[in-house]
Amino acid sequence: MPKNPQHSWTENNIIDDVSFQEQDAQDFKTLLGLKEAIAAPETPQHTPGTVLVGRIVEITKDHVVVDVGLKSEGLVPIEEFSDPSQVRLDNEVEVLLDQAEDDNGQIVLSREKAERLRQWEHILEHCEEGSIVKGRVLRKVKGGLMVDIGMEAFLPGSQIDNKRIKNLDDYIGKTYEFKILKINIDRKNVVVSRRELLEAERVSKKSELLENIKVGMIREGVVKNITDFGVFLDLDGIDGLLHITDMTWKRIKHPSEMVQLGQKLEVIILSVDKDKGRVALGFKQKDKNPWDQIEQKYPIGMRIKGKIVNLLPYGAFIEIEPGIEGLIHVSEMSWAKNITDPSEVVKKGDEVEAIVLSIQKEEGKISLGIKQAEHNPWDEVEKKYPVDSSVKAEIRSLTNYGAFVELEPGIEGLIRISDLSWIKKVSHPSEVLRKGDIIDVVILSVDHENKRLTLGVKQLSNNPWEGIEKTLPIGSLVKGVITKIAAFGAFVELDNGIEGLIHVTELSDQAFGKVEDIVAKGDEITAKVIKIDPEHKKIALSIKEYLIEQNQVNRDDIVVTAKRKKKSAPAE
Repeated sequence: MPKNPQHSWTENNIIDDVSFQEQDAQDFKTLLGLKEAIAAPETPQHTPGTVLVGRIVEITKDHVVVDVGLKSEGLVPIEEFSDPSQVRLDNEVEVLLDQAEDDNGQIVLSREKAERLRQWEHILEHCEEGSIVKGRVLRKVKGGLMVDIGMEAFLPGSQIDNKRIKNLDDYIGKTYEFKILKINIDRKNVVVSRRELLEAERVSKKSELLENIKVGMIREGVVKNITDFGVFLDLDGIDGLLHITDMTWKRIKHPSEMVQLGQKLEVIILSVDKDKGRVALGFKQKDKNPWDQIEQKYPIGMRIKGKIVNLLPYGAFIEIEPGIEGLIHVSEMSWAKNITDPSEVVKKGDEVEAIVLSIQKEEGKISLGIKQAEHNPWDEVEKKYPVDSSVKAEIRSLTNYGAFVELEPGIEGLIRISDLSWIKKVSHPSEVLRKGDIIDVVILSVDHENKRLTLGVKQLSNNPWEGIEKTLPIGSLVKGVITKIAAFGAFVELDNGIEGLIHVTELSDQAFGKVEDIVAKGDEITAKVIKIDPEHKKIALSIKEYLIEQNQVNRDDIVVTAKRKKKSAPAE
């Protein structure tokens, strides 16, 4: 061991400076003792934490005995020697003095701590924050991994990679380059990052790739993310988007139907935005577009066969060939029924025949019809149901404006509320019709193009208002039944079904008060026609005029029903 600088002076220095003749025997003794002390080997400062060089003097099963020149030898656990080749007799090794003396009076040495100290000194001497070092991943710890870079350094989980990590065990035992993020001298620890190097490499590759990549190139990429709208691929340092519409000429609901994470795909470059660093990719463009000759291949009116591949509330999609699908709308599924759900007619996987109705090439759409492949009952409807003919029909549904009836499967017609009665004021068809009833109707009109039939019920009988001036001329007497009482008068149903009104002033030639004091609902009366309005279907009647004409003053002679009402005059 080297001598301490403060003891660098020698025996000759001291002897030359002192004259033996001037000293007595005691002085000579003192000088002699000093000489012996100087001549003796120097004892170093052996304090805990000092690194010493020792010699291996014995090797046991569990320990290595090391002589470091102190009063006793030290034991070092054999597992602290990272390099087994160093464990040989008489080999010199560095150890750290952990304790000068334990409970047994023996020194405590550590090979592991000595190595760690030397490693730390190496890091301080050769590395700084930002330096790039190589290291081997040792083991997992809480929050990340431990890496051997000449000493143990901590690699946080967020700094391991620039992609999603599935299993930390995949990194153990492997050697990578790392960037030193932080050196903490007080705690003697180092934090490193692999991710920063990968990101820097990715940015460099991205810049280089953006300069060299061209539209139309075929590149291989790895699927790194799948979203609802498409797939992101890693093109060796740059991300590209493969939109769902550019994945296949067929219709798919989600990109996961075609690809999975980690899958390799060959794609074509569709566009490059160098400023924003965006690349649009295509997969279907590698194949010929099956829509290019679609109009020549499937002309309108052509009968085709296909397989039902998807059902939606508004219709069913049929695959004509790979990449070509057409829509059968619910309105094009049946002549006979009003289809509201395509599953009423077809199910997924069915093989069906359909007719091409229209093609929108630019939008990638074909409209098909199933019912057009069958006989259309409307083709003969005008011959089968001529105007003014009467037929039987079944009431299928009632609405506020009329009733829908079915003449035969696929042939329906509408009876408007105004065509239910000549004489009654019908507020709703349910007042005169019931769903499921079989009734007679008259064909009023046929609209073959729009597939509409207009029907009527009142037309089965003559219109009583036609020629009313002749059948019920003003001044004629009529009989009827009181059907309704109102504040302004009473409504009367005549023998021909027409309704007339007797105003309150025409009920009697006497000064009676309220209408119900003169007549009641159900009373049979005789009255005189005093006014006719055929256009508005109104007839005004008068009991008063009838009484005057008959020269009758007794009210009992006016009302001939069993039910009467009478009002007596006050006694004088």
